[in-house]
Amino acid sequence: MNNWISAVFSPTGGCSAIATAIAGARMGKRIDLCAPVEPQEVPTWVPVLAVVPVYGGRVPAVAIQRLRALKGQGGPAIAVVVYGNRAYEDALLELKTTLTESGFAVIAAAAFIAEHSIIRSIAPGRPDADDLAKCVEFGAAVEAKLAQDAPGTVEVPGNAEYRPLPQMPATPLVTDACGGCGMCARKCPVGAIPLSDPRSTDAARCILCMRCVAICPRKARILPPPMEQAFTAKLTAIASEPKQPELFI
Repeated sequence: MNNWISAVFSPTGGCSAIATAIAGARMGKRIDLCAPVEPQEVPTWVPVLAVVPVYGGRVPAVAIQRLRALKGQGGPAIAVVVYGNRAYEDALLELKTTLTESGFAVIAAAAFIAEHSIIRSIAPGRPDADDLAKCVEFGAAVEAKLAQDAPGTVEVPGNAEYRPLPQMPATPLVTDACGGCGMCARKCPVGAIPLSDPRSTDAARCILCMRCVAICPRKARILPPPMEQAFTAKLTAIASEPKQPELFI
């Protein structure tokens, strides 16, 4: 049955790869949460697969805001968070709560690992073949649960008093390699880069999702070196041991 809706916030591609592997041939409509979403009602018989990244133990506020545009009628949803091998803390509970408040019954959930979006040397190459195989297994288990007469909801870890959203310590720098093509401005999920001046970044809007760094054809956007060094030292100390996916069905 290829009628699943997938709602995905994937600035650097990790969440997209995981959503595709979970849904497989069941994939129907795809909603890009990196762009504004029109309000819409979801029929009760259409499962919604929501896949979002974890930033500092939380779901990015813009992803939550856009996900709320989907209104459930008591139908099933699958909540999935993707994190960079440190911890997902309150993010999975936050995602489940958002879906529940929007009228969905969360019948399955999972936390998967992807290469860290800021420091690429953390969890490099993930999701790897084993991760993607777990995604496929998870998708099949969800499909089997959906076939039940009354699939129950799941409980997930997290603190209902969510940890504060992290403050961004800096924004990416623009080097002399910038050609002013404006791709970063057109693709920024939060509109932090003006098309009229793509060499600038609105620090008040930037969520450090790293999409501009990832997609720049000239590799002209980089992290400030002192910030990259600090992040690398911190994450290497606390996130070097490979984590494994956690599934809740």
